[in-house]
Amino acid sequence: MKRAPAVAGQFYNGTPEALTRQVSQYILDAPKEPVIGALCPHAGLMYSGHVAGAVYSRIEFPETFVLLGPNHTGLGSAISLMDEGQWEIPTGVFDIDRVLAHRIYTHSEGLIEKDSRAHLFEHSIEVQLPFIAYFSTSVKIVPIAIMTADLETCHRVAVAIAKAIQQMDYRVTIIASSDMSHYVSDSEARAIDSLAIDRILKLDPEGLYNTVIRKRISMCGYLPATVMLSASIELGAQKAELVKYATSGEVSGDYNYVVGYAGIIVR
Repeated sequence: MKRAPAVAGQFYNGTPEALTRQVSQYILDAPKEPVIGALCPHAGLMYSGHVAGAVYSRIEFPETFVLLGPNHTGLGSAISLMDEGQWEIPTGVFDIDRVLAHRIYTHSEGLIEKDSRAHLFEHSIEVQLPFIAYFSTSVKIVPIAIMTADLETCHRVAVAIAKAIQQMDYRVTIIASSDMSHYVSDSEARAIDSLAIDRILKLDPEGLYNTVIRKRISMCGYLPATVMLSASIELGAQKAELVKYATSGEVSGDYNYVVGYAGIIVR
């Protein structure tokens, strides 16, 4: 199965030439390094592209990205893995890493289901691909959409991902796709988002999960972020770094109702 782009021309420019130009304005001349995991936003590129671009500009590309995204559509299973096929965007076609996907599925012991329905119209993972394609279209991907999970499930899924990655003889990076707080004032977004960001920087997945719940932070991808952070720790992560934080108000000029965006690398 080849998954066609669902939000080309909406979240990002819909032609190869226009998309390449759009992404290029967000790419920085920065030193690259191997990273175990990262957090990237998934809003329209005009709003969050400068944050995502700053993150991808720092990554020494692996052979495969495991892409974890929230499920906004409600389609598919609680945790849905697309285990074979290709994903297409205007600037490239990405093969799914079938071997790694199968190993993640096996290690999850039934927590993850093979289900492409969750991915058909979901934008959170797709919006990562223009940045990846800018640097390489030979990279493979493993897309996993998470709709619901408790903290224990997040940890068990993270362990499954880490075990599978440890079995591979090539480098894999885990990307968690998430925006931060939604539709609050700029000052409130910065204050509450800092609470979640602090937990990530302290490599505290349980603290992240509990902080988002307790403080009612409307961070749509806190489950993917919790899994990414937990899996990164299993893989030996020692440090997380905030690459960039911004809100939509900086682009729209509306500081009363903003969405927050954080870019973080874990190594």
